[in-house]
Order: sequence, then structure tokens, then C-alpha cells
Amino acid sequence: MAVNGESVIALGNAELRVRFGASSDVGRVRKVNEDSFLARTPAFFVADGMGGHAHGDAASQTVSRVFTAHIEENLPSTPERILDAIHSSNDAVRELSSTEDFGTAISGTTLAGVAVVDAGDDIGFHWMAYNVGDSRIYTWDGALLHQLSVDHSAVQEMVEAGLISAADIDKHPGRNVITRAIGADEFVDADVWMLPAAGPQTFLICSDGLTKELSDADLAGLLAGRGADGDLGAVADTLVEAALAHGGRDNVTVVIVESTLA
Repeated sequence: MAVNGESVIALGNAELRVRFGASSDVGRVRKVNEDSFLARTPAFFVADGMGGHAHGDAASQTVSRVFTAHIEENLPSTPERILDAIHSSNDAVRELSSTEDFGTAISGTTLAGVAVVDAGDDIGFHWMAYNVGDSRIYTWDGALLHQLSVDHSAVQEMVEAGLISAADIDKHPGRNVITRAIGADEFVDADVWMLPAAGPQTFLICSDGLTKELSDADLAGLLAGRGADGDLGAVADTLVEAALAHGGRDNVTVVIVESTLA
């Protein structure tokens, strides 16, 4: 079932109007949906529990619980508080595993999202994007879809090292191996991007259950086909349903966020 929402956040003398929609599905093959999402201004994310690992669903749900406790609703957060939520999530997910656990017995999850933050008087209000793992953050300007996040995966590292081409990723046996995850190590290293809050801005956040079934061109075509003021929950549903129609081999989760500064 799709989730829809909208809110207005005061940013000094301006207002940031935020609309969002989200949808998640277990897929055609999996028995349990290990994906979780948060769609609650000012923070939005997708967390994909590590398939084949113990408590993958509990790991992603734990991140949602920690962020909800750390981030006050409908107010700008701060970069420090978002980073604290990420590190606290890592600690909480690690507590799901025992000291004897190793390999696939260790609980873990990806985390990819954006949050409205006040970065200080000299910097101002920004969208802070953050990523650990191979869930993705895209920006959409109404015509072009751009992948903002960089996958933390074995195949991405091979592409960057020139060992394989991007076209070989989907066929490579190591395509499901991620190199960073919440809960995998004592300290988590999250990638962060700061984008000035302006308008309009649109973010697509998704688990790899979407991107392994649909190309970026497919996603752009589906986004371009919606109305300018369309129901974002319905758009998220459309993307999820398209992934299911292409096989739905994994859990599929989508969060779409639009903002305008007025």
C-alpha cells in the first residue's frame, strides 16, 4: 500500500514545501520483506536488510526506529544529528548479532536517504544525502535522472578499477556482494552529499530490487510519464509494479521526495 504525505518546514524567512510518496513490496520470489523505509519530514530513507543474513528485516526496522527516535519531525535537522542517527543505527544493528556470529550470520542493512538540515549560519539549509551500501539515491529534474549515490559493491569497485565494464555488472557473479553495510563493522563509513535547498528538487530513493529489474532509462521514462502534480504514492506504486512485472526477484522499495522553496 502506498504512503503519501506533505509538509511545510520553516527555513528562516522562507518555507520549504515537501511532498512525498513511498511503496514497498516483498516481490515475486522472497518470502519476507527485509526492506524498510522512512517517509517522515525532515528525513527520508530506504534500508534493505542484507539478504541471506540473519535478521535482515529486524536490521532495517531497527534503523527506522533509531532515526524516528533521533530526528524531530517537521523541523530541520542538523548534519551532526543525522550522522549520530547513522552511527547509533550501526550500534543498534550490531546488537542484533552475537559475538560468535560471522559472515552471513551477522545482521546488516543498507541505508540510503536524504534529510533537510541546517548546516549553520555560513552554510544555510541543505538537503543532506547519505548512503551506506547499494541502495540508491537519484535526482530528477523533470527530464534527466542522475544517480547521486555511488554503490558500495564489489562490482562497482571492479568498474572503478577498470577490471569490468558497467555493462558487465548485471552478469557478474559478485553483483550481490556489498562492501559496506550498517551493522557489518564496529564503525560505519557513510558517504554524504550536501545540496543547497532550492526549488524545485526531486529525489528518488530505492532498494536494489528496483534497479536490478529496471534500467535508469526505464525509471526516467516512468517518472516522465506522470503528471506534474501527480500523487507521489501512486508514482512509487507504478515503479514497484514495473519491477514486479520484470521479475520481482527481490524486495522492492521506493521513496520519492519533492520540495520547493518559497
